[in-house]
Amino acid sequence: MKDAQFFHFEDDGTIPNNPKLPVVFYPEAFHGKTGQIQQAFEDHAWGNSWQGGVFDFHHYHSNTHEALGVVSGSAQLQLGGENGDVVEVATGDVCVLPAGTGHKRLSASADFRIVGAYPGGVEYNLKTGEPGERPYVLEDIHNTPLPKTDPVYGDAGPLLSAWKA
Repeated sequence: MKDAQFFHFEDDGTIPNNPKLPVVFYPEAFHGKTGQIQQAFEDHAWGNSWQGGVFDFHHYHSNTHEALGVVSGSAQLQLGGENGDVVEVATGDVCVLPAGTGHKRLSASADFRIVGAYPGGVEYNLKTGEPGERPYVLEDIHNTPLPKTDPVYGDAGPLLSAWKA
C-alpha cells in the first residue's frame, strides 16, 4: 500500500467541509483484496455499510464521517465543493471523508462500485449546501465525535494520528 494522503478544504459558503479534520486518502489500501473492504470496515466498527456509486451532485453528511472503498472500476471525484480538488480513485483505494466534506462524482468507469460505511454505524443525513441548512449543519459537524478506529487499520493508522483531538 502507498502512503496515506491528506486533503483539507475550507468552508466555501455552500459546502461547509470540516474546519479541523482532513480527508484521508489511502491509495491501493486493498490492492488485490477488494472483496475484503466491506468486512474490514465492519470489523473496524464502521457499519451501516452499502454498495453503489457516488452521486453526481455536490453533497455531504453533517452528522457523520464516511469511508468510501472502491470495489471495482475508477472515477474522478471532486472533494471539497465547487472549488475543491479532483481526486482519481481506483479499485482498492479508500477515501475517508470527515463530516461536512463535499463530494461529487465527475466521471466513472461503467464498472465503478464502492462500499460506504460510517463509524459506529451512524445513519447518515444528506445535505446539498442549501442556504437553510446553516447554522444547524455547522453545529452538527462540530459535534460529530471522532471515530474510535481507522476503517482500514483498526486500532492504529494514519487516520487516528491525523484526527486526534
